[in-house]
Amino acid sequence: MVEVTESGGSSFSRRLGQLRTERDMSLRQLARATFYSKSYLHELENGSKRPTAQAAQRLDSTLRAGGELSALADAQRALSRRQFVAGAGLAAALPHTYVDHGRKIGVDLPDKLVERTARLRRLDDFLGGADTYRMYAAEVDSTDRLIRDGRYAEDTHRRLLAVLAEQAQLAGWAAFDAGHHGDAERLYRASLTAAQEAENPALAGNAQAFLAYQASALGRSGLNLAIAACETAKESTTPRVLTLLHCRRAWSHALEGQAAEAERQLDTAARWLSTSGDRAEPDWAYWVDDVEVDIMTGRCWSVLHRPMRAISVLEQVLALYNDTHARDKALYLTWLADAYLDANEVEQACSVAGKAMRLAAGVGSIRPAQRIDTFMARLEPYAALPCVVDLHGRAAEMSR
Repeated sequence: MVEVTESGGSSFSRRLGQLRTERDMSLRQLARATFYSKSYLHELENGSKRPTAQAAQRLDSTLRAGGELSALADAQRALSRRQFVAGAGLAAALPHTYVDHGRKIGVDLPDKLVERTARLRRLDDFLGGADTYRMYAAEVDSTDRLIRDGRYAEDTHRRLLAVLAEQAQLAGWAAFDAGHHGDAERLYRASLTAAQEAENPALAGNAQAFLAYQASALGRSGLNLAIAACETAKESTTPRVLTLLHCRRAWSHALEGQAAEAERQLDTAARWLSTSGDRAEPDWAYWVDDVEVDIMTGRCWSVLHRPMRAISVLEQVLALYNDTHARDKALYLTWLADAYLDANEVEQACSVAGKAMRLAAGVGSIRPAQRIDTFMARLEPYAALPCVVDLHGRAAEMSR
């Protein structure tokens, strides 16, 4: 475990100072070599600031630390995560510890695990995948072990498999958010298998939708998977789940340039959202509401290069979106910035991108930074404009 002092210093900060001294480098020399400011490096050394993963990696490389600084920074972030989880009142015990090895599993245990997973899922509202992935993956491994080692009735087995499918989707999402795409795909496919064995079409469809979303993020077509997700669930599941799946299908159509079909799927999603169901919605779809449908609508119009339609939706809905959801709001703002740029409103595009940069600073996700980089590349034809020069300066400052 990383050692943290009362003053906020850590083994990272001490080791950074030691390595700099051993390499006979002043703070000014280290600043020149890493392109960080001297004041920022001083704050890292005295422990008043915590290093980002990028800063730790760059310092590790410059000081030839062989991965030591990166590992210490990871440990420091892990400690913060444990403190956050403890503050949220989450039990430390993993699922397989609920019963002794080989002991019969009671019929109430799947419900307890569903409740536990719901509480862990709420962390994703405020933390990124880099902060939660290992925690979520440990839940998957533990539940898998419980299923393999325990004894239970057939119905309990199906319910445990459904829990496993939920947990694998949550861990897969965190892996995707952190940029661990191989792990994400493995977990999504494990989730699909578990959901199918549990005879749960909603979870099976959601696993396919996750795979579709990941494929599109990696530059591949996810359309067939997105269509399959809706077909898998069909009308045998709940309205909010169908809203989610049709929104993701709309996104896949939009990325293929299929505006009419994207709009049709968005309309279908909105209709499902307004439908009353006679079954309880699963917790894993708790966040699906009219705000999320509007955001997906704006994103679709943005990638379809329909700026006026995108701007009108995104401006309105993002005004209601809380800044505490920093990762997601930063992402959504980048599509609004793209729409303004398509409308040739360069100054407004830069202003919106600046807000995204501010929100994205320090979040445990690679996605906002990737989206911001993509937007910045679009600004090359406008490089001489003062707003673009200023935005590049802000981007350089944020990376320090």
